[in-house]
Amino acid sequence: MSGLRDRLTDGTYALGWSTVKKLPEPVAVRLGRTVADLAWKRRGKGVQRLESNYARVVPDATPERLAELSRAGMRSYLRYWMESFRLPAWSEERVRTGFDPKDLHHLTDGLAAGKGVVLALPHLGNWDLAGAWVTTKLGIPFTTVAERLKPESLYDRFVAYREGLGMEVLPHSGGSAFGTLARRLREGGLVCLVADRDLSASGVEVDFFGEPARMPAGPALLAQQTGAQLMPVTLWFDDSPVMKGRVHPPVAVPGSGTRAEKTSVMTQALADAFATGIAEHPEDWHMLQRLWLADLEPRPEPSDAGERP
Repeated sequence: MSGLRDRLTDGTYALGWSTVKKLPEPVAVRLGRTVADLAWKRRGKGVQRLESNYARVVPDATPERLAELSRAGMRSYLRYWMESFRLPAWSEERVRTGFDPKDLHHLTDGLAAGKGVVLALPHLGNWDLAGAWVTTKLGIPFTTVAERLKPESLYDRFVAYREGLGMEVLPHSGGSAFGTLARRLREGGLVCLVADRDLSASGVEVDFFGEPARMPAGPALLAQQTGAQLMPVTLWFDDSPVMKGRVHPPVAVPGSGTRAEKTSVMTQALADAFATGIAEHPEDWHMLQRLWLADLEPRPEPSDAGERP
């Protein structure tokens, strides 16, 4: 049964990339909204989890307001997918004009310093479009990490898709990603990481909207080990076809403390920047999974053996 499910999943994404990208943009927009509304009305586990997460972000929201948010959130989520399916067919001009970030000087100044930059993002807006804009508009290559998906053929599709947009993609598992990322940074390069959800047992506990959650230690550890600047980035949609974003000021490495203490302080700073962007545009935060510790199954505390040197 799992083999059949894997083939159906892979086939669905293959159909999206092969068919949706050929649709006229207004048709794709309407299709995405229709699919989003249907999924929202079904009230599946993902929609329920999205609404539960929004309840943390907007704690004074009424049930009616949470329902409005989750509907808008599903529409935003399907906008991400419709754009992502179509990105490989976009012209370079369409990519260049599809994103309008604020405070870009933090990134360009950081790269000009020659020590590398780590951009850390939450699941806001369309991070693939932001990446394509960086490689196309700015002409800056970068390295990222992708979660290994099942089936393997689906993971391969995502890698090929992102490499086609100009990204170097490393697998999240396997143990060698951290070393490669560190080398790219020491060469003065750019690393971009989606960093609001811990996929390992070595995440850092942070306060996130008043409750404990875990976020990955990697961005802070990379900055400490290589001297690269660490910058949060937040993204959002509005009523226009152009996605908006902001590059936040660099997160400083504390002047004292152990590596673990510095990592904790820096990861909390990332969480605070993410929370600011999410609170301003909650409907564009596509978190359909469990995130807060209160929602997760108990698991052993991480040990120092889980950290990379």
